[in-house]
Amino acid sequence: MEMLSLEKELKENSYPGRGIVIGKTPNGKFAVTAYFIMGRSENSRNRVFVTDGEGIRTEAFDPSKLVDPSLIIYAPVRVLGNKTIVTNGDQTDTIYELMDKQQTFEQSLRTREFEPDGPNYTPRISGIMHVENGTYNYAMSILKSNNGNPDACNRYTFAYSNPVNGEGHFIHTYKCDGNPLPSFEGEPKLVPMMDDMDQFTEMLWNSLNEDNKVSLFVRYINIEDGTYETKIINKNK
Repeated sequence: MEMLSLEKELKENSYPGRGIVIGKTPNGKFAVTAYFIMGRSENSRNRVFVTDGEGIRTEAFDPSKLVDPSLIIYAPVRVLGNKTIVTNGDQTDTIYELMDKQQTFEQSLRTREFEPDGPNYTPRISGIMHVENGTYNYAMSILKSNNGNPDACNRYTFAYSNPVNGEGHFIHTYKCDGNPLPSFEGEPKLVPMMDDMDQFTEMLWNSLNEDNKVSLFVRYINIEDGTYETKIINKNK
């Protein structure tokens, strides 16, 4: 599989929507994840990321302008023991609650479908990272309509055992801008990771479309001891 430039993928796509990156630093020391949100409507753009325990949640920047919170206010990141869950919607809670009851990542997501926001039928994208005693693996999922047909839900899970140093995978909701918005196609894109968290965060934020970007979350987890560092950037300040 060809390794793509993450910077180029973002700069050449004005509207990938929401995106998840998961991988491992070149030096092999850190498990990496990033999650970004974008918006075209005033309601979607009126958001910020805030910390919530070990995770984060979205919040209205100006509560007086919040119109419909149903698909835009949620917890994108939650931590369950040695597992970090990252998603683009309230399926974060579904995964957290059902995995806490000994169900798998994939089983948890069988209870969910794409978002009910026709005609886009935005895919639900999810990731899970498992870091324990110096070992690391991760998985990603996409739940999408059948080529825009909401009568069928197509479910794809991609699992990465013993990730290779310097490699990561990138999945996003929309293939590109459009009306309706076309869903992401294919398997997660193979992209390079960086050892330097500041450099990686800056690259991501600067590569997202200036008009449409809203917020970015980046976390580096030490694979040996599970400690982590988090960075959040919000366009609204």
